[in-house]
Amino acid sequence: MRRIAATAGLAGVLLLMTGTTATAAAGTTTATDTPARTTGPAGRSGPTTESVDRYVRDYIRRTDLPGAVVTVVKGDRVVYAAGHGHTAGGEAITKDTPMPLASLSKSFTALAVLRLADEGRIDLDAPVRRYLPEFTMADPRAQRITVRQLLQQTSGMSDRTFPDMTLPAPDDLEGAVAMLGTAPLAAAPGTRMMYHNPNYTVAARLAEVVSGMPFADLMAATVFTPLGMASTRTVDTTEDLPGAGAGYVRAYGRVIERAHPKWFVNGSYGVVSTADDLAKWLITQTGAGRAIPRDLVEATQAPSGVGGSTYGMGWSAQRTAGGAPMLRHTGWLLTHNSAQTVLPGSGYGIAVVTNTGMISGDDALIISDGLVDLIEGRPDAGAAPFTTSVDPWLGALSLLNLGLGVAGVVRAPRWTRRRPGRPAWRMVARLAPYALPVAFYLGLPALATVVLNRVGTLDQFTYVWPALYVWAVTGALAAVAVVAARLVHAVRTRRRAVDSVPA
Repeated sequence: MRRIAATAGLAGVLLLMTGTTATAAAGTTTATDTPARTTGPAGRSGPTTESVDRYVRDYIRRTDLPGAVVTVVKGDRVVYAAGHGHTAGGEAITKDTPMPLASLSKSFTALAVLRLADEGRIDLDAPVRRYLPEFTMADPRAQRITVRQLLQQTSGMSDRTFPDMTLPAPDDLEGAVAMLGTAPLAAAPGTRMMYHNPNYTVAARLAEVVSGMPFADLMAATVFTPLGMASTRTVDTTEDLPGAGAGYVRAYGRVIERAHPKWFVNGSYGVVSTADDLAKWLITQTGAGRAIPRDLVEATQAPSGVGGSTYGMGWSAQRTAGGAPMLRHTGWLLTHNSAQTVLPGSGYGIAVVTNTGMISGDDALIISDGLVDLIEGRPDAGAAPFTTSVDPWLGALSLLNLGLGVAGVVRAPRWTRRRPGRPAWRMVARLAPYALPVAFYLGLPALATVVLNRVGTLDQFTYVWPALYVWAVTGALAAVAVVAARLVHAVRTRRRAVDSVPA
């Protein structure tokens, strides 16, 4: 650990301290509207409005979550639809507050495409290029990619061969598809499921071209309006999201406001909706809605089975902690996260969107799991984002790095005097291990790739897990400082030795 010393720890801590801390702790957060009430019996028949509200409020109080919208339905009944807390802009969140759904958007896009297929305007098993000649890639196999493979994420495209979130963001679907022209495939089409946002970007552009309508208008005509989702829309970039996508990250037990960099999101994660509108969406997904043919909804939910994949078209087949079948999809922005869940056996649907992002605050999924436990009769596990318990340790390690780094710099002259006249290669060998903290810091995006299956940047990692970033950067910069101090004193010592030799 001495070799991962951290004189730069102070810089990392100061960086976090300059962030804007949320002004309202969750302990003082209250729902800003009256949740919808169930009309059915309470008790063994399932959770009530009151029990859901109590769980959500307890979670917010326990975790200092800045804001959230939560929706629960059973069949065609709205059990709960409410907003809590505030946005990054300070506005109160209600059940009518628009929130970015992130990757939950994929299930909406899939349904729009299937509606075109139901009208005979698209053959799901036809090559994409039949409908979208502009779609080209630097791999001849891409000509075989079908519409179905886009929606099932089995096209062969991958974040590892086209890291779209690290590239400059285009302004529209046409530009986003054009960027794929230089990208190779990671696998043959139809052989593997690899989650990749551009699959849905291409699907959205295809639907736009086939329908002759802007994608936002098509979504409104085929999905939002039929379901009565009057406050729901889809946008092109994060700049078009409410508040330009600004939200919060968690670090050291605090929530810190962050702006969101510009990303292109339409088709894949550009839908914005409200708690009330999400209730209408969930009612359709549970099978109780009648506005859209049930077979189309079920087609989006059915796993592809390709290579054992449980992913369908914007939904993934899973199991609850009690072993019951569950359909789910999660969504992440750097500053927001979301989760939608359907329990086919009981007819419940859950949607949660929170204004905390990525690993540092995966609150939406935790709340959703807690509500599933409530529905299935399990006690509240008191879960919270794991970073809330890990970050203090990382903070302590960062301070330790700071102390050891200062000690290493101060003791550099003594270290050099103990090694007079040694060959340069031996000194280099002794200093080589100090490259490890630097390599770890520079490798953080690769670590995120392994954990999240996303290729990102160091700057994006400051959102993903700030405390880990600070620990890594303090270790790296401190190691560089110690090595530099030792080399400087070694050079000075050698010069004095040469100067002291009689002419």
